[in-house]
Amino acid sequence: MMGERTVAQEALFYSFNLERHVPAGHLLRSIDRFVDLSGIREHLQPYYRETGRPLTRN
Repeated sequence: MMGERTVAQEALFYSFNLERHVPAGHLLRSIDRFVDLSGIREHLQPYYRETGRPLTRN
């Protein structure tokens, strides 16, 4: 659509920074050192593309 842009493009994107939302001394940060999620990520990898969008299974 041609014409003057009335909405700032930044408003179209959602930005979330985990580092800003989880305080440095939070319990989750200490748990993260001991939890290995690599097996789960490996198991789910076939269902996701490199861009993170799910593949459609027919």
